[in-house]
Amino acid sequence: MHSSAVFLIEFGAIILALGLLGRLAARLRFSPIPLYLLAGLAFGEGGLLPLGASEEFVAIGAEIGVILLLLMLGLEYTAGDLVSNLRTQYPAGLVDAALNALPGAAMALILGWGPIAAVVLAGITWISSSGVIAKVLGDLGRLGNRETPVILSILVLEDLSMAVYLPVITALLAGTGLAAGSVTLAVALGVAGIVLLVAVRYGRIISRFVSSDDPEKLLLVVLGLTLLVAGVAQKLQVSAAVGAFLVGIALSGEVAEGAHNLLAPLRDLFAAVFFVFFGLHTDPVSIPPVLLPALALAVVTALTKIATGYWAARRAGVSERGRWRAGGTLVARGEFSIVIAGLAVTSGIDSRLGPLATAYVLILVVVGPLTARYTDTVAMRLTRWRRTRPAPVEAKADAADAAEPAADPVGRA
Repeated sequence: MHSSAVFLIEFGAIILALGLLGRLAARLRFSPIPLYLLAGLAFGEGGLLPLGASEEFVAIGAEIGVILLLLMLGLEYTAGDLVSNLRTQYPAGLVDAALNALPGAAMALILGWGPIAAVVLAGITWISSSGVIAKVLGDLGRLGNRETPVILSILVLEDLSMAVYLPVITALLAGTGLAAGSVTLAVALGVAGIVLLVAVRYGRIISRFVSSDDPEKLLLVVLGLTLLVAGVAQKLQVSAAVGAFLVGIALSGEVAEGAHNLLAPLRDLFAAVFFVFFGLHTDPVSIPPVLLPALALAVVTALTKIATGYWAARRAGVSERGRWRAGGTLVARGEFSIVIAGLAVTSGIDSRLGPLATAYVLILVVVGPLTARYTDTVAMRLTRWRRTRPAPVEAKADAADAAEPAADPVGRA
């Protein structure tokens, strides 16, 4: 009875604190993710108020949070959208992966963390935060801008890449031998491919099966189906998150819209718990030693994301300012980076990876909305300044000589 009371007090305090932090973030027009991570650091080991009785429940809630995050993301797209984006925007996806994954991999190797940590950190620096970016686009009133489809296409390609990347990471982190790991990876990718194929061909049938006019029944069926598929996927080493993502893709039309509206509050609750859980497993004392590498990585990958967005938008024929806006908007990292880092931390990989990922996400989830708002303004002012600044004295003399008419052969000027 006593432990039950302690659990209710602890978990109630966590939820209340998250609600107050969410209100504060909304007033400041700010993403709540960094505040949730800081709350986790405060409640975790080495923090101000370490948890006891409720930590196991928080762990289960965090797993549900990841599943709901990926399910809701899948509901945003149809299988046809994914296929279309793959056909038309894959060059931008390749540039995005090359420019933003390589710095993370290089940093892990420079720090001596080994090849598996390099693959993990590459994913952390590669994937932008769809949740933060979608909110920023809405807050800034840019959903109808010409560069927005380019931004969304890159996000879709990143999200789809997760269906391949997460099984790869799961197999690598399992620590199996080369032969066993290859079999596990082949099974994982095969299952993901089959589920995606079913989603493309039979998505309407699945949607009709799930459909219901009663919100309660729709919620129970969608949530139950998602957890079931996520569990089966995890058993097959595909990753529960990928299973949930593919369920979301399979649902379309009114079913997807209805499920989105019903699940949004649950997603927000359990996603907040997930960020707290990640913070719980990061000792605040471990962050200062990796703060400098995290800051360096944040600067480099902010610039590479801006370059990615600029290139993709120019390829699509977007204006100069729109190109800079596209690049600045893609800078934010968030939920996906933490999901990847969470898989690595629970598998027991290098203990410094979790703190570095936390610091990295904290920096870019704060900087991301700022670059989205001001990158184009700063770029245009720099361009205008370069055009209007005085030319050097030598350049002026050269210009004057070039403008002076040549002397006439007979002495006339």
